Order: sequence, then C-alpha cells, then structure tokens
Amino acid sequence: MSTLNVDALVGVSSANAITVRGEGSATTSLQQGLAKVWISDETLVATSNHTEDSFNVGSVTDVGSGVAQVNNTNNMSNTGYSSHTQHTINGDVMDTPKTVANTASERTNFFRSSTSATVDQAFAMTIFGDLA
Repeated sequence: MSTLNVDALVGVSSANAITVRGEGSATTSLQQGLAKVWISDETLVATSNHTEDSFNVGSVTDVGSGVAQVNNTNNMSNTGYSSHTQHTINGDVMDTPKTVANTASERTNFFRSSTSATVDQAFAMTIFGDLA
C-alpha cells in the first residue's frame, strides 16, 4: 500500500477539475461530490441553538414556530442545490425538503404528520451543489 501526503490537489487541465474514478470505468467530479454545508444541531431554541458540529455554517436562526434558517458562511452559486434535512419529533425521524432556498441560507420546516409546526427539535442538514 502507498501513502500520498499532500496539502492541496489541483487539476492539470483546470485547477478546479479533479475527477475520481468510481465503480468500473465511471469517473465523477471530486468537487461535485463534496458536501458544501452540513450541520448537526441538538435542538433549536428561540434564545440559542445547540449546534454539535457543522461545516460552512455561520449561524442558525429560529425564524418562527417550527422553522429554522441555516445561514451559510460561504454562499452557494445558485438556488438549484440539493438539500436534505432530517429532524426528530418524539423520537421519530422525519425528512424535510428545502422550503425557502437562496444562495446565502436555507430554511427548513419541522412539522408533525398532522402538519402542525413543532419547536425545539434536533435536526441535521446536508447541502450538495456549487459554491459561489
């Protein structure tokens, strides 16, 4: 086994064009496959949040009952990014699609199956797409 120690990877034809060989002969863009934003938050409370860990997250805002806004440190290049959020309600895991997206932040709603908003819920969010 070989070990490769480097501080930076730069593409030969373009600095931002690094491909990785996947299954078989397929290749994928390394930059496209990296999460650009992620967060694990114990609970969102109006007065403060309890983020366990995050990447590219400047802050989390409690926008209202059952609505959290994750504010990016570095903006996305457009609103066509992919987002996945999971939150827990009384121990049940629920998936939530992005609700209000812009390049600087993402809002997500926490709802029970009855569509009533819930508050103070643990959540995790991951965003894939292009940074500005």
